[in-house]
Amino acid sequence: MRRLAIFCHRRAGWVVAVWLAVLAGLTAGSALAGPDHQDIPTLPASDSSRAQELLGGQGGVAERVVFSGALDRARIEPVLGELARLPGVVAVVSPFEAPQQVSPRGGIAYATVTFAEPGSVDLETARDLVGIAESASGGGLTVAVDGPVAARTIAPPSVHDSGLGLLAAAVVLLLAFGSLMAMLLPLVTAAVSVGSAAGVVGLLTHLVPVPTVSLEIVALLGLGVGVDYALFVVTRYRQELRSGASPEEALGTAASTSGRGVLFAGVTVCVSLMGMLTVGIDFLDGIAFSASIAVLMTMLAALTLLPALLRPFGRRLAPKARHRRYVPEGRGWAWLARGVTRRPGLSTAAALVIIGVLALPAAALRLGVPDAGVHPEGSTTRVAYDLLAEGFGPGFAGPLVVVGRVQDPVALERVHAAVSTRDDVELVAPPSIHNGVGAFVVQPKGTPQDPATAELVRSLREDIIPASGGEFHVGGNTAVQADFSTAITDRLPLFLGTVVAISFVLLVIVFRSLLIPLTAAVMNLLAAAAMFGALTAVFQLGWFGSGPTGPIEPYIPVFLFAGLFGLSMDYEVFLVTRIQEEWRKGHDTVTATVRGLASTGRTITAAALIMALVFVSFVPAGDRVVQETGLGLTVAVLLDAVVIRAFLVPAVMAAFGRANWWLPGFVDRALPRIDVEGHAPDFDWFRPAREPVGSGV
Repeated sequence: MRRLAIFCHRRAGWVVAVWLAVLAGLTAGSALAGPDHQDIPTLPASDSSRAQELLGGQGGVAERVVFSGALDRARIEPVLGELARLPGVVAVVSPFEAPQQVSPRGGIAYATVTFAEPGSVDLETARDLVGIAESASGGGLTVAVDGPVAARTIAPPSVHDSGLGLLAAAVVLLLAFGSLMAMLLPLVTAAVSVGSAAGVVGLLTHLVPVPTVSLEIVALLGLGVGVDYALFVVTRYRQELRSGASPEEALGTAASTSGRGVLFAGVTVCVSLMGMLTVGIDFLDGIAFSASIAVLMTMLAALTLLPALLRPFGRRLAPKARHRRYVPEGRGWAWLARGVTRRPGLSTAAALVIIGVLALPAAALRLGVPDAGVHPEGSTTRVAYDLLAEGFGPGFAGPLVVVGRVQDPVALERVHAAVSTRDDVELVAPPSIHNGVGAFVVQPKGTPQDPATAELVRSLREDIIPASGGEFHVGGNTAVQADFSTAITDRLPLFLGTVVAISFVLLVIVFRSLLIPLTAAVMNLLAAAAMFGALTAVFQLGWFGSGPTGPIEPYIPVFLFAGLFGLSMDYEVFLVTRIQEEWRKGHDTVTATVRGLASTGRTITAAALIMALVFVSFVPAGDRVVQETGLGLTVAVLLDAVVIRAFLVPAVMAAFGRANWWLPGFVDRALPRIDVEGHAPDFDWFRPAREPVGSGV
């Protein structure tokens, strides 16, 4: 790390020019190629996909163009003619040709626009679909579009949601550094790296399926960790300047200590994120690749671009005496650490109560894909959803299709009759047989996200269809969503075990301990429970007036769990390596813990606050997935830095004493040795206080 940083420092002009060229080239290349996001997951082995195969060229669930008001045929038919000429459209059915597409009370009708391959419709075609439909609104007629293609136009990717977060982060950096230039460097580094990562992800969409939301996740995660990583390096660089080192010597020390920690943290976050590949769903694979690219680019920028940007300032970034109060180390943290380690049982209990209160709503957590009822007010899919529910009933937005090859027509009649008698079914269309394939449409009484609808899908597959003696499958968008949720839920144990195991092994290698990685894993699981509790309270239960509620998307816990484990490793390594260093100097565990927290507490808290400010800035303006991600990571980061690192970790380490550092000899000899943070300077001002007898403090 030292050689790389000094190389970039000495050739600052070339390094900055290369980064700017990379940023410009990737941005231009991505813009010229055009993003090709894919938001519809493929589940080739699911029951709904087999239903789709039997439906053949019908293209699955068609987009529905909804009309409300004066249903004037002379106005509506030309609109449908334009829609029929869109690329990929194979059929358009007018409500004037299908009376069942007009609500019983009149005033609301819909036309179906069927695409041959809905999953391959590009964003431009989706926008044309919505634009043509909405252009007909006015003069007593309201037109909106419902369906997965139209949903892509709701919240196009934007990296501007983070403006307030970056402004607040800048204020925190200014307070922490007391220097305008020192404040700007982490922000510039993060901005360049995130812009480059966005370009890479834009090009990646042409190689692998990448959902639209990935770009906002790149901005959210990249800005958060990017500012954090640069903060650690700049903080250590300024400490070395203050101690009298030359700029180059200070950079070399910062690179070999904090820079090495950034490298370890970045790789660990990427490894945790790539654990999502174990789920085996292309939708999640795209998010994993995108998020990992964002972290890798920010890590590379902190290790190469930042040293180059430090060159013009020389010793001018050294903190002045009047800014001594802004140095991350502080006596207040030493005082807090003494109090925590003096009464570890009480501190542990208090931390667990806080975590438990936050985690309590997670008991009601329900995974599923929310319907358009949670889309923003005024969006085309939300308007269409409300109109269809008003005209045809709540379950009309998510019809089910029962389909199968019919060798015995009696079996089809049995299934149809059994479904028709259910109380949770609004209506059942007459069955039809075409080319040996029988099918009929079922409209549930509940909305697609209603638990009763999910229970209906389960009962059809497990009770009614097997009892009929035939082989039928349940399709439709609601069934696809149910299969998507089930596929992720079934793979969650493998995913969780993989991420926890990877984190455990990495921490064993770093700390040469079994107990520290074990307690870290348990604490991360507690933090995850609290994070999911907050998400459940806000987005599912709607406790804080968050608007329409619905189940939590099944891939959100996967992404957040991977992100939490990766990000928490940063703070764990930063704190515990400092404690370990003090312990290796001969201090007992309590003294080492006090000194370690005193040395790192303010830096960790400032870094967490900055990251949380960036994350939370995406909550008001992003779509639901980005809002959930932003809130979840905000809660996790603050809880991890403030409650777990400041209270729970010191208390647990003080309680276990020397057992923290035990590792069987044969394991120690078999593991590679990694020095993550290097040697950190001692602090002459540190003054031990009285501790219980035998503590050594």
